[in-house]
Amino acid sequence: MTTEPARASFRIGFVPGVTLSKWSRLWDERRADLPLDVVEVDGPAPLDALRGDGAVEMLLARLPLPTGDEFSAIPLYEERIVVVVSKDHPVAALGKEEEVSVADLADEARHDLDPALSLADAVGVVATGAGVAVMPQSLARLHGQKGTTHRFVSDLEPTTIALVWPEGRLDDDIDDFIGVVRGRTRNSSRSRRREDDAPAAPVRKGSAPDPRGSGPAKRTPTKGRGPQRGTGRSRPRRGR
Repeated sequence: MTTEPARASFRIGFVPGVTLSKWSRLWDERRADLPLDVVEVDGPAPLDALRGDGAVEMLLARLPLPTGDEFSAIPLYEERIVVVVSKDHPVAALGKEEEVSVADLADEARHDLDPALSLADAVGVVATGAGVAVMPQSLARLHGQKGTTHRFVSDLEPTTIALVWPEGRLDDDIDDFIGVVRGRTRNSSRSRRREDDAPAAPVRKGSAPDPRGSGPAKRTPTKGRGPQRGTGRSRPRRGR
């Protein structure tokens, strides 16, 4: 772990739909000395925000990402996939806990697959009653419009939200944020820094600390005096 110059703030990026409120609150409680700067990172290449003199130190992003050997990633949680439909669509008549399959959507126009449309625009088209849009649930909530609803898709794999940062760029602040998202306690989240900063206990020259934590130190044999001969056992010390 490396140590970088002190930061004025710690910059965390997130892709749309990800909520940091819990983690940012914990950070504020534990690191009042370093304000958290939260930056939304949108667009087709979110990892660019981490490259070079990037806009952020770490990024909460959706996997899969072409991380390769350039980035480290810790998977945090999964989010299910839903289909967004207009409230006049037959799927909207299903209960909120009912699900549809990919086969149920086979004859539908998938506006989320249109490269000319953002997800927000795709939901706007769906609101007119034309076709459907498939996306992670958090994005369906983010882009939801009046006249639309969504239902879970049973046979699509969930997406994974991961914490990503440049490989090899691990310092105390980054380690602290990893501790926050992994649920480390306040006392353990900065344990390595405390161990590094703790002064060593003084040791008197010519003696060693007693491992039991009390009592006199064991004397070092006088130079030139060999081991006792006879039984091979040292005489027990009388108690005081």
